Amino acid sequence: MSEQSALEELMGLFDLETIDADLYRGRPVRTTRTRVFGGQVAAQALCAGIRTVDPAYTVHSMHSYFLLPGDPQVPIVYDVERIRDGRSFLTRRVAARQHGRPIYYLTANFQVPEDGLEHQDAMPEVVAPEDAVDMVEMMRRGGTPEADALAKEWAALGARWIGDSRRGLTEDPAHPSRSRLWLRVEGDLGDDPTAHLAAFTYASDISLLGATLAAHPVGSEQTQMASLDHTIWFHQPFRADEWWLYDQVSPAARGGRGLAIGRVFTQDGSLVATVAQEGLIRPRR
Repeated sequence: MSEQSALEELMGLFDLETIDADLYRGRPVRTTRTRVFGGQVAAQALCAGIRTVDPAYTVHSMHSYFLLPGDPQVPIVYDVERIRDGRSFLTRRVAARQHGRPIYYLTANFQVPEDGLEHQDAMPEVVAPEDAVDMVEMMRRGGTPEADALAKEWAALGARWIGDSRRGLTEDPAHPSRSRLWLRVEGDLGDDPTAHLAAFTYASDISLLGATLAAHPVGSEQTQMASLDHTIWFHQPFRADEWWLYDQVSPAARGGRGLAIGRVFTQDGSLVATVAQEGLIRPRR
């Protein structure tokens, strides 16, 4: 698939059909996998919420739960509930449904932009994207069974792997499970802020659970992995089609679950988003 056609297919996922007031439908995607990619559901649900909000407000956070695996063969219906409409903040809740059952819930908060106190963490020193390793090719060389399927699903994304706790990153006893990579959407997304929010939300789900395994000598083929929840805090606008650093750390894993937190930096060092996800990381029996 060419870069342009992959980008068009990705953006087509976010072009939701309006069924009724606050009710939308997202089309299925071509895939050989047995479940819908979590980033797709999260991005489509966010787009549905944005459709019901005045453009004067921008999303600053989203909190969500994955309830059931999505069926990739049928559309997903998104039902938006208007929880609150205030002067400074708005809240929307979105239920994603298939086969008459909810498969995903999202709550998103929106704010009128305003000035305020500012500070941020410093961006870590890392190699440039062009000096990092193509992530899919690395997975192929490592014998990852899903590498080819992921290459098709992530065809619109550029992913450059920097390293993790076992390979490529210096040892940090305070943070035993870490991973870093560069990401971007390949191609020009234009200037619509919703396109960049949706594309980033889609991409933000591709690697977080990997950070929870970085401290352990196991791979995805030995581990049952599934996202349980997904949260994003958007600190400031940025372009998803320009390289951003995904600095990931897993502070804890226990009881078959792992927690990962990702700081998102643009190449100029701006901290533009923070992502958190807990997922199932159960050894296969």
